[in-house]
Amino acid sequence: MSEQKQAQQHVVIVGAGMAGVQTAVALREQGFTGPVTLIGAEPHQPYDRPPLSKAILLGKAEDSAFEIDFEELAIELRLGLDVTGLRAADHEIDTETGPVAYDTLVVATGAQPVVLPGTEGVPGVHLLRTLDDAVRLGPVLERRHSVVVVGAGWIGAEFATAAREAGCAVTVVEAADRPLAGALPAEVTAPMAAWYGANGAELLTHARVDTVEPGRVVLADGRALPADAVVVGIGARPATSWLAGSGIALDADGAVTADDRLRTSLPDVYAVGDCASFPSARYGERLLVHHWDNALQGPRAVAAAITGAADAPYDPVPYFWSEQFGRFVQYAGHHADADELLWRGDPAGEAWSVLWLRAGVPVALLAVGRPRDLAQGRKLIEAAVPVDPERAADPSVPLKAAVR
Repeated sequence: MSEQKQAQQHVVIVGAGMAGVQTAVALREQGFTGPVTLIGAEPHQPYDRPPLSKAILLGKAEDSAFEIDFEELAIELRLGLDVTGLRAADHEIDTETGPVAYDTLVVATGAQPVVLPGTEGVPGVHLLRTLDDAVRLGPVLERRHSVVVVGAGWIGAEFATAAREAGCAVTVVEAADRPLAGALPAEVTAPMAAWYGANGAELLTHARVDTVEPGRVVLADGRALPADAVVVGIGARPATSWLAGSGIALDADGAVTADDRLRTSLPDVYAVGDCASFPSARYGERLLVHHWDNALQGPRAVAAAITGAADAPYDPVPYFWSEQFGRFVQYAGHHADADELLWRGDPAGEAWSVLWLRAGVPVALLAVGRPRDLAQGRKLIEAAVPVDPERAADPSVPLKAAVR
């Protein structure tokens, strides 16, 4: 795009989380000179989310605002503003305070947590998605209340970790037969189930919530659990309801179906981060990645597409990390179509890894306390390099030395 055309192009970004903020910054880093407007529904200065379940929750930090000088970058911030609709034919979005015109629109509205049915308005029930959520939960931890966590996924485990660190009595209720049931195979999550009890948290599996009442959670089998507070972590859905009637293509999960340049089905509209799925040639399927790294990498691809700086498909190796029960857990790749699983180390120990192969080529890796495995494994996955399974399964052999 010529500089003259750029100067007239108004890019509007809806969503001031990681993906929206990084898109605005990437546009400036890649030399975009036109006006950029960043619209956020929350009134707070844009902030990073991972500390919400850690430092902010435990009172070790007041906020996690991005250290970005938006004024210096000439990025207009419009905060505390709900966007209610998109009219592509007019190149306008509707907001509470009136329409906003765009030349290029970036949808970066993220995901919103799934609410446990029947808990709306019940006192003491919390979600953990926003800064306000974390601030409300802080006093619960300070008072060392008895806490029931619904959902043994990544967020549930991280909150349970923080609550135990604060001295709360913690019971985690999971409808499936194991933690992380939707994310990892049973044999991989089996050792993780033991982490709860070893850290003083009770994990109840095959446990469905019937009702949540003030002060207690009643399970479907009649058991009643004391609960001064209930924290719900049962997943998230793309925050795309505001796009209803816009004609934009969404998939069954409600995610915007972007192409491999993160363009949507509407002209001049892109989508990035937790609200968008994209086709992966690497994995042969469409991916919806609800993790921080995708909200960091995707914006660079969007900015490059808008400025014309590059025309490469967006096809990353997904990556995320989680800190739970004193362990640093990292995952890279996508294991859905792997045909072989290799263990590196003893899963009963403090540090171990799992490597997934497809036709002898690494496609995913989970590392618990083995960051070097993650770093080397991620490079092998990106390069699609075959490995010797016998050497790759030997934890004393560096993964990079297991290449065929």
